[in-house]
Amino acid sequence: MLTNANTFSKMLRTGVTGTVLALALTACGSTEWGFPYRPNIQQGNWITASQVARLEPGMSREQVRFLLGTPTLQDVFRSDRWDYPYYSKPGYGEPELRRFSVWFEGDYLVRWEGDPQPDRQPYEKTDSGADARDAVAESTPTASEQDAEPLR
Repeated sequence: MLTNANTFSKMLRTGVTGTVLALALTACGSTEWGFPYRPNIQQGNWITASQVARLEPGMSREQVRFLLGTPTLQDVFRSDRWDYPYYSKPGYGEPELRRFSVWFEGDYLVRWEGDPQPDRQPYEKTDSGADARDAVAESTPTASEQDAEPLR
């Protein structure tokens, strides 16, 4: 009877050890927690298509800086060009590189060009809820529709 108990405990220990080992090795093979750990790397300026759409020729440098942010690259020898590169390399996946540049004559914007920019910020979901925002905007009365009383 003692040998049966020893045999059973030995089999139980072997089974538990094998299960724990199998789970540990399976966890190492997933895409997010692979071995070795590779962090996501993001560098540069994230610019959206709506920011680019608001650019107008003749804007001052301050207005462009307010709209797009401080440029990542400002060449000392060519002060009439600002560059806004963006580089993203996920730990496991394909890297992404986007470029965008603006040119000035004096202190005024004359032209811009670059890669197509995304429609959203990185913290926003893919489903931005634009339809819901449009519905709220349509249901909100404007000042001309409301009975406006002067403030006293």
